[in-house]
Amino acid sequence: MTNWLPDLSAGTGPLYMRLADTIEHDISGGVLPAGAKLPPQRDLAYDIGVTIGTVGRAYALVRERGLVSGEVGRGTFVLGRDHVEPVTAPAPSRQSEKPAIDVAPSPKLRMDSTSAPDVGQSAVVENLIAGITKAHPFELIDYTRNWPRHWREAGSRWLAHGDWKPEPQNVVPTLGVHAAVMAVISAITVPGDKVVFERLTYSSISRSVNLIGRRSIIVGSDEQGCDPDDFERLCAQQHPKIAFLMPSIQNPTLGVMSLERRKAIAEIARKYNVWLIEDSIYGVMLKEQPPLLVSFAPERTFHVGGLSKAVSAGVRAGWVACPSHLAPRVQTAHKMVTGGMPFLLAELAAQLVNAGHADTIRAKVREEIAVREAAAREILDGYEFASNPAAPFLWLKLPEPWLSTTFKNAAANEGVLVDDEDEYKPGRTEQTFHRTRIGFTSVPTRADALRGFSTLRRLLDNACAGYDSFG
Repeated sequence: MTNWLPDLSAGTGPLYMRLADTIEHDISGGVLPAGAKLPPQRDLAYDIGVTIGTVGRAYALVRERGLVSGEVGRGTFVLGRDHVEPVTAPAPSRQSEKPAIDVAPSPKLRMDSTSAPDVGQSAVVENLIAGITKAHPFELIDYTRNWPRHWREAGSRWLAHGDWKPEPQNVVPTLGVHAAVMAVISAITVPGDKVVFERLTYSSISRSVNLIGRRSIIVGSDEQGCDPDDFERLCAQQHPKIAFLMPSIQNPTLGVMSLERRKAIAEIARKYNVWLIEDSIYGVMLKEQPPLLVSFAPERTFHVGGLSKAVSAGVRAGWVACPSHLAPRVQTAHKMVTGGMPFLLAELAAQLVNAGHADTIRAKVREEIAVREAAAREILDGYEFASNPAAPFLWLKLPEPWLSTTFKNAAANEGVLVDDEDEYKPGRTEQTFHRTRIGFTSVPTRADALRGFSTLRRLLDNACAGYDSFG
């Protein structure tokens, strides 16, 4: 059915709406029967004289209506009338059969977060928790006084990459990556010490650093992350104690630091006796990446990672691989800043990794992210943004006249929550990027992600809305 051509001469409203309505009309009239393949978007755009973005938005809209199904690499196909597609609302969860927590659900799409998408991992977690409860009844009701070796072995397995694998005795289980980073900073620095952050970064760490009396300083960065020349200048002039970096899938820019730059950063840190924290929370989603920063400076690098983006954010599982002999110090600091490691979560994380469940779930999460990222590229075609098939967010450059905060407020007004660029600034700066980060894995379903992308596309296309006030 790739030779199908719609007639858009009738009707009013935006072209993509008229195209979507025409597709629906022809499906209802049997012109496009079940199983028919719609024309490729580029071909149809050329044939009817519109942009590919117009066709992409129309296709997304009929997918939202449950009329077609898009398959990456194959095309868009008409669904049968007896086909039920969970488009407008997610299927009831198993939790609905149990007593619900008395918290009203948010009516807005959460595209300001990047926890692992639902790929069925709850069933695995449920079975493991049942087994832990049965096998360890006393440990569940007591404080965690001993740390079994298999907890550290799980971290060693999960953090390993290429030829580098930390010794289990140097690994500390933590309550997620944020807790791991703060434990390291608390253990290695004292109030008044300076901590280096890239000009855009996961700013919750910089805010936490300031809260405990350390000082944030900002290093220049580009599409690969930390600029070695500026890092050396900063080290020579301001004498920082430690630097927080994300060399693989930097948040929010998605930058991946080159091999040469990793070596340069390691050498500068060694020259000026600066500790390094390498955050690999998103890096574990990459199937291929350069050697880890820690492999070039193992004596001064704390490598941290966890399960929140790849398996489950609710498990609160993280680990930090420490330079030799520093693990006990970091473990003590972690207990001081968090109150201690719960047995249930630590044992659950260890079993997920050691039994291979985490790797299986990560593979499914990668597939789901790739599908949603492809949909984003299709719907937002024509606009500039950075994305990666392994990353659960994209970094969108806003067209004139949009400002980052204005766009965030406008999106919220339309029911979609996104992050403006200020969310990723570790301190006050005059530099503006006119960008916004869009996460797409915390929404329950693919249909929700498509709906969010389509809503954001409509805002981007409506340039005059950028002058409106949505405060």
